[in-house]
This record gives sequence, structure tokens and C-alpha cells, in this order.
Amino acid sequence: MNIMRQPFRYRQSNVVYYLIGINILIYLGVYLFRTLPVIQYFAMSPVAVIYLNRYWQFLTYMFIHDPRTINHILFNMFALFIFGRQVEWKMGSREFLLYYLLTGFLAGVFSFFIYLLTNQVWISLMGASGAIFAVQLAYAAFFPNSVIYIWGILPLRAPVLVLGFAGLEVFFLLTRSGGNVAHITHLGGFAFGWLYFQVRFGLNPWYEMRR
Repeated sequence: MNIMRQPFRYRQSNVVYYLIGINILIYLGVYLFRTLPVIQYFAMSPVAVIYLNRYWQFLTYMFIHDPRTINHILFNMFALFIFGRQVEWKMGSREFLLYYLLTGFLAGVFSFFIYLLTNQVWISLMGASGAIFAVQLAYAAFFPNSVIYIWGILPLRAPVLVLGFAGLEVFFLLTRSGGNVAHITHLGGFAFGWLYFQVRFGLNPWYEMRR
């Protein structure tokens, strides 16, 4: 058997709840104590990676959220709760944790090189959105007939919703609109999630979403 497709032993450990708890605790700590050095130390900054060798930031940026607004962590954790529980149930906890961390890590690395190419070396990247975009892709691939209600009113099939989100990210990126949002990181998470499905599972998400 191809080692890249060697499955983990299936088990359920409620990884999603642990991830949400860790993110919330870190957010509260940063918010309550206003520890800016924590953000500088763990958010991904190309300058810090290059000159201070803070390579761990490719992973830790996913657990740091902007303390100036609650919307950042609120939307991310809500999406992780809604989509992540079902994806974890389908994958198993070990596979889900690998998927979440790896896609988020690679989205951070991808963003790092894009920032270098565009001379945005002083930027501070933070938030779990890259990994969550990958989780949303997995949800649409595993549950293509699932219906999500936007604002509790508008019903959309999961693939339509997720591909619509990706399309909006492309639009915002090309038009340089959408505010201070890391659109390139979101798209990176989506792309690496897609690649993960093909390499790890031998599945094309497009075909899965069309089922």
C-alpha cells in the first residue's frame, strides 16, 4: 500500500472542541493582558521568519486572532464548529488533526512567499481561516448534498456555498477589496485542502462535490 495513503486507525477524540478551546483561551489571554509581544512572537511575519528565524510562526499564526475585534475569532470558531465536527466524524480525529494543521501550515508558507514577492514583509498574519477554508472544502466533498442556510433563510448546497466563498476570495484578491483580510491565505488553505484529498485519499474534490 502507498505509504501516503496508509490510513490511521479510526478514533474519535473531539479534536474540534480542543482546537476551539485553545484558540479561545489564547485570544482571551492576549485580549485581557494586551500582550503585544505575544502577537509579534507567534503571528507570522516574513521579517521575523527571515531575520529572527521564527519558523514556528508558520504553525502558531493559526492560533492567534486579532484582539481588537471579536468578529475575527467568532466567525472562525463558528465555522470550525459547524463544519469541523462533521469532517472529523468522517475522517477520524487523527486524520482531521493532520489535515487541519498541515493545510494551515502550508497556507502560511504559501502566504510567506507571496508576501516576499509583493514586498509585504512587515505584515503580521494571524487567524485560523486558511485551515478552516480547507475544512469547508472537505465538508463539501464529504457531504455534497448537505444544505446550509445563509442567515437562516437562504438554502444552498454545501458545494455551492464553499465554491462561492472561494470565488469571492478570488474577486476580493484581484480587486484588492474586502478589507484587511488575508485572502491569499484563505485560497492557499483551499488549494492545499484540494491537493490533500488527491494525494492522501486519491479523490478529486470536484467529482465528489458533483455527486
